[in-house]
Amino acid sequence: MTGLIIDGIIGGVGSVLGFVPQIMMLFLCLGILEDCGYMARIAFVMDRIFHRFNLSGKSFIPMLISTGCGVPGIMATRTIESEKDRKMTIMLTTFMPCSAKLTVIAMISGTFFPGQSWVAPSAYFLGMLAVVGSGIFLKKTRMFSGPPQPFVMELPAYHLPRPGNILHYVWSRSKSFVQKAGTIIFASCVLIWFLSSFNWQMHMVDQNHSMLKTIGSVLAPVFAPLGFGDWRATVAVIAGLIAKENCVGTLRLAFGSNSAQSFAQVLNSTFSPMAGYAFLVFNLLCAPCFAAIGTMYKEYGDKMWTFRAVFYQTSLAYITALSIYQCWLILTGSFTGLNILYAIIGLSIVIYGLMIKKDKPVEKNEALI
Repeated sequence: MTGLIIDGIIGGVGSVLGFVPQIMMLFLCLGILEDCGYMARIAFVMDRIFHRFNLSGKSFIPMLISTGCGVPGIMATRTIESEKDRKMTIMLTTFMPCSAKLTVIAMISGTFFPGQSWVAPSAYFLGMLAVVGSGIFLKKTRMFSGPPQPFVMELPAYHLPRPGNILHYVWSRSKSFVQKAGTIIFASCVLIWFLSSFNWQMHMVDQNHSMLKTIGSVLAPVFAPLGFGDWRATVAVIAGLIAKENCVGTLRLAFGSNSAQSFAQVLNSTFSPMAGYAFLVFNLLCAPCFAAIGTMYKEYGDKMWTFRAVFYQTSLAYITALSIYQCWLILTGSFTGLNILYAIIGLSIVIYGLMIKKDKPVEKNEALI
């Protein structure tokens, strides 16, 4: 009971709630932009830029909303008239870091890159690059080929933001985050604590003989080329599918750290800084949480489209994290022939996706033949 309360509940849920102030600041900035009428103008300005990358300006609004939460961002794609553009936007909108991913950004930047301000902005720029690169690639496929639809939108007048509206916006978003921490994250932290404290014979053991290590050790080799082939990091990635905030709580439970300082020391002794950054990159771009996946299925109305989206997101996350980590090893001189092979494979896939020629539309005569 002591281990459940201190390690499972306080250690897991408490580590997530510690990031509430940063999340409230993010919502405050978004609330000011939205209430003063500037959000609609951002979409209008971005339309011309997005067209160059085969995206519609209306795709920018769902992506911007996704910086708060991916679920309303996916639902906001209903305003896009073109079915192909809407489906592609659903697939790409969760690349933008949401408030849940902000906890992972804060953990990695504070642990591996203290005092370096480039880490958090790079996460947002990486999400934008993933959207742009995916727009270039996916529009060359038969599923999404065709020009984007023209952008038509009524622009509201500029006005000073109302404090009441902003406070309501920040309060409602922050409240939903805390409620999520008290329900989904609470249940998953208790489950992770149970798996890390008992073996398959239901005897209470240390973590090195637990069910959690067995599960993580089976999947750990898959993530070894990404730099974090440790069973504890693997389990954190899997727990992130339930809710991205779970990555922090699960790592805290798996390493059994009693304080934030000892947790940071253990992470630094286990992973290199760039391995930590690869962990961040993978969790930013891979399949979103179950709630967002369920919303994707609801909007697509088809299991195969949902599977395509999840598979593409996870594949892109793996290739990107692989390329970043392996190229870093080569640049620092600590590499082998296998590292060069990994880097060549990752970069080749990225370059091929960007440079591949667009599929030619099938002519009616050819279709009849």
